[in-house]
Amino acid sequence: QVQLVESGGGLVQAGGSLRLSCSASGNIIFINDMDWYRQAPGKQRELVATITMSGITNYADSAKGRFTISRDNAKNTVDLQMNSLKPEDTAVYYCHADVGVRFIGLHTYWGQGTQVTVSS
Repeated sequence: QVQLVESGGGLVQAGGSLRLSCSASGNIIFINDMDWYRQAPGKQRELVATITMSGITNYADSAKGRFTISRDNAKNTVDLQMNSLKPEDTAVYYCHADVGVRFIGLHTYWGQGTQVTVSS
């Protein structure tokens, strides 16, 4: 199977920065899109940023100009650099990936989530 493990969350003041990292491990043949989602209390999980295998990126309007998603295909990792953080960015951030798994095929996986809290 495959595991996604996030790291890098924490508490930061408004205007500060955080970098989230996600590492995928297991019987991985390839990874298609890798994404970051977030879920704030009482709200639905929402897509923050996506990066394709070839490096094409897409961002939610709320993340454009402040967040940058990147990946290392050799290491099966995806990062989210978050700058100019706002209190409304407070949420649990989840890594997500569509993974080609040896002997299984294409499956979608989620990380366990990492808390980001932005104080005003």
